[in-house]
Amino acid sequence: MKTTGLLGGSFNPAHGAHRSISLFAMEELALDEFWWLVSPGNPLKEGSKDMAPLHARLASAQKMTRRSAIRPTAIEQTLGTRYTYDTLRALVRRYPKRQFVWIMGADNLAQFHRWKDWRKIARLLPIAVIARPGYDDDALAAPAMAWLRRFVRPGSQRMNWTEWSTPALTFLRYRPDPRSATAIRMARPHWHQQYANHCARDAVTRKLVCQTD
Repeated sequence: MKTTGLLGGSFNPAHGAHRSISLFAMEELALDEFWWLVSPGNPLKEGSKDMAPLHARLASAQKMTRRSAIRPTAIEQTLGTRYTYDTLRALVRRYPKRQFVWIMGADNLAQFHRWKDWRKIARLLPIAVIARPGYDDDALAAPAMAWLRRFVRPGSQRMNWTEWSTPALTFLRYRPDPRSATAIRMARPHWHQQYANHCARDAVTRKLVCQTD
């Protein structure tokens, strides 16, 4: 079984903190690979006017993951899934020789109760939560934690995550990293134009993802 971390997001654009957090999680959990699930569209961010095209976001992720075991993928587009649980369930079925762990930031845990089928996600895969400055208190007080708290595993057991029965959640303490996609977009609102007329090759499916408009 190849151990594989999964980090979902818009990656609008991908940046150094995404890479740093992913490499940190790989080391902490002894992962073989790490997949970035570059979402075609986030249901919680629908209507966002500054969402760059998928091919540009995937291309930015490719650029950011060079010379690493991180694999950016737009496989949700291939699978035709819209929600995280449906994507994860499809991945588990499609790749039976991989053992997946779901990685999320504390900011996502704070709103985890808003995700469709969030309890099913927790029952499907172990979850590792990465500390994020300014969000830890909200995450621990979040509605989802009222249910998840009984399933928290000590960080000292993190290397044994492949043996855990689900639900199972652990916290990874990571040094603060102030970089954010929001700050990049504010500084460079047209960052995605550098990928105009550019096709990005999916690192998992090997399909080309091109500009559609």
